[in-house]
Amino acid sequence: MRVISKLFDSDKRKRTPKHLDSGESATSSSSLSDATTVSSSLHSSLSLQTLPSVPSLQKIPSATVTVSHSVTSSFKLRERSLPVTCLAVNGGYLFAVSGHEVSIYDRDMCAHLYTFNGQDPFSGTVKSVGFSGEKIFTAHQDGKIGVWKLTAKSGYKQLTTLPTLNDRLRRFALPKNYVQVRRHKKRLWIEHADAVTALAVNDGFIYSVSWDKTLKIWRASDLRCKESIKAHDDAVNAVAVSANGTVYTGSADRRIRVWAKPSGSKRHALVATLEKHKSAVNALALNDDGSVLFSGSCDRSILVWEREDTCDYMAVRGALRGHDKAILSLFNVSDLLLSGSADRTVRIWRRGSDSSYSCLEVLYGHTKPVKSLAAVKETESDGVVSIVSGSLDGEVKCWKVSVTKPDHSFYTNLVQ
Repeated sequence: MRVISKLFDSDKRKRTPKHLDSGESATSSSSLSDATTVSSSLHSSLSLQTLPSVPSLQKIPSATVTVSHSVTSSFKLRERSLPVTCLAVNGGYLFAVSGHEVSIYDRDMCAHLYTFNGQDPFSGTVKSVGFSGEKIFTAHQDGKIGVWKLTAKSGYKQLTTLPTLNDRLRRFALPKNYVQVRRHKKRLWIEHADAVTALAVNDGFIYSVSWDKTLKIWRASDLRCKESIKAHDDAVNAVAVSANGTVYTGSADRRIRVWAKPSGSKRHALVATLEKHKSAVNALALNDDGSVLFSGSCDRSILVWEREDTCDYMAVRGALRGHDKAILSLFNVSDLLLSGSADRTVRIWRRGSDSSYSCLEVLYGHTKPVKSLAAVKETESDGVVSIVSGSLDGEVKCWKVSVTKPDHSFYTNLVQ
């Protein structure tokens, strides 16, 4: 029997968050004089009760940091307001998923360009999108992975699904290629037996995880399945891969597992099991160099894991608290961490020089849980980040966030 984690509270109390429609903007400048206000708005009494044994890494934002944000665009993907289940950015394009349809937008203009997979409702909801070279990979509710390519004549054309027919034909005759998935039911080990929940791409390989509790690794060049690992004791909800090939999987069994190839081996092995969350792990994200792992859970906490000098796996360093419902999505961009929650908000966190974290801003506007996030840093110098958030209310919001520090060069020149 599939165990699906409860993501949403049964709390029926009415909330009155601040809403920002398209074109509205808000600016906040942190200061010591309003520390009490910042503290009350950026911390939740409910969230502070979670994981009391894990120290908090938060501090009040520095008075020298100025944060401003504005909603540049807000739009519905479909007339029936179906939930936005996935967002992804590839170059100048935004890929937004609602139901089984994948819509492509110009990222700067937020103009709709194309929709594909619109004629195949039988594959179920698309849960994740990944990119490798010219190929696009989509994870589906029916356990398949779609492979697409942009063509000059036909637009986005589906090349095949994973596992491919050739891959299945190579293996179907041998009994050793079958695994027990349910009582009296066997499948090829290259097939997912349940919904594919997330994809990650690294160095020519596609990593897929599923409610069937497995992690599968596919080679993008020939689309063959190279490995299948029984990764967890419950549904696997998230996967992240570092540049060196270390794989992290997060599951409804409350664990994060770390996988890597031992020296001289062709297959991944379990390196470590990270256990601190008290509920299902829904989201994972790595910082740019892979030295810090962030995990979000139904227990309303974001845990920060850092690589220890003496080993290849992560140790928990502390928690980021503030959301008062389940963490559903995480996204790291430059030195910022974005978190989306069932409490309908997006929070922007920043790591300080002392390894503490500040919640710089809370973005309001969605009327239902924030399921997906994507972001791009526009330039390294001006501190402007473009953020896209997708919600179960069927709406996509595009934000411009500016994080600035005062320029002390004038005073430095005077001293010199």
